[in-house]
Amino acid sequence: MLNKGEIIHHTRDALGSILVVDYRKHRVLTFNSVFEQSKIDRRYPYLPVHEYNRAMMLPAVFANPRHVTILGLGGGVMAGAFHHLYPDCRIHAVELRQAVLDTAREFFDLPDSDRLEVTVADARDALEKLPDTSTDMILADLYNADRMSPAQAQRHFVDECARVLGSDGWLVLNYHRAPDVEGPYFRQLKKHFVVLLMFKSKSNNTVIYASKQHFQSVHPKDPILAELETQLPIDWRRLMTKVTRLE
Repeated sequence: MLNKGEIIHHTRDALGSILVVDYRKHRVLTFNSVFEQSKIDRRYPYLPVHEYNRAMMLPAVFANPRHVTILGLGGGVMAGAFHHLYPDCRIHAVELRQAVLDTAREFFDLPDSDRLEVTVADARDALEKLPDTSTDMILADLYNADRMSPAQAQRHFVDECARVLGSDGWLVLNYHRAPDVEGPYFRQLKKHFVVLLMFKSKSNNTVIYASKQHFQSVHPKDPILAELETQLPIDWRRLMTKVTRLE
């Protein structure tokens, strides 16, 4: 990964290395020089680059959240994108590592805003402390250097997310692979959510969307997609064509 990039920052904490690598157009956060944890456009730091990050924005087509919870800050890509897209939305991000938060602030233009709160904690502990129905959207992106956190694959995690979400809430999960749709994890999702959708990214990440409410489907030529594209140009129309509904 580092062949054509320049390491501009390297630090270490109890959990390992944290590197920031600059390329001609992009800046990357990595923990092991192999997998990219976060990637931004250096000219437009609020613009997600990875397709799975862009796909995680898609509930914006159907919702206008007043509060968003992000589990796994990384370089702050999702926090920056939601902060940019929703001028009146409050964002609460949870990050396990203080050194990652410090890196996001210094090198990834994490918004310095009273609308963004960051808690340094284990996401499981932080989630259990959140009040019932206290957020409209949860984006879970819990990864270490080379794999997804097992916490994100636990049924109790689904229960806690459902508890914290409001009656029209959305849960968005960046999954390292597609879970068995007939397995216990999906059965748990179906206990709490009435609509389940899935997006398969070029990098083989699977984004799972779970909505507590039914919603109006969107035609590819719906003006909302063009409007969102002017606010955050991530190719909303193309992304929407890759979303499938799970029965």
